[in-house]
Amino acid sequence: MAAKEVAGAPERADAPERVRTLVERAQQGDRDALEELYLIYFDRIYSYLHMSVGNRHDAEDLTTQTFLKMLESIGKFRFQAAPFSAWLFRIAHNLAMDHFRAARRWQPEEEVPEPLGSEEVSAEEEALQAIGQKSMLELIEGLSPEQQQVLTLKFVFNFGNGEAATILGKTEGAVKSLQHRALASLQKQLKRAKK
Repeated sequence: MAAKEVAGAPERADAPERVRTLVERAQQGDRDALEELYLIYFDRIYSYLHMSVGNRHDAEDLTTQTFLKMLESIGKFRFQAAPFSAWLFRIAHNLAMDHFRAARRWQPEEEVPEPLGSEEVSAEEEALQAIGQKSMLELIEGLSPEQQQVLTLKFVFNFGNGEAATILGKTEGAVKSLQHRALASLQKQLKRAKK
């Protein structure tokens, strides 16, 4: 009976075979395939960028830029180099890094206020608070940006070491090292918090 349930289970939207087919169609100019790829990856890319840059407005802009770059470059993508999701996250990561470099060069005199109603808590934030991860996210904020990115990619987006290395432009060994140091630092913070 269990085999029948698995066989009858709907195919995941981001299943590797399905993504491969969509990418191949998109590379041939199929707009429907491009739209499906956008729908499959939008939430994950937006969440990653929101966690990276820290505000909704910039995350929305960078998400749009990520998909524009995907559209411009999809013809160059090759499956041998990296999984499509890692390639797409790499684009998002590079845009976030460019955003931080630009922000360091230009410092506004005043903070621009968020539009009214922006204080609304998103469903994702409510869920995180509800399961008690907010305090963990606050602990993670005390880590270096690279350590934060590794933990986010590994434990929030479930990327393996190889994919995280591709996204961040590092070796797998460097990703493992960053992860180890980040977890050791979190462990120390938790011990201090218990005292």
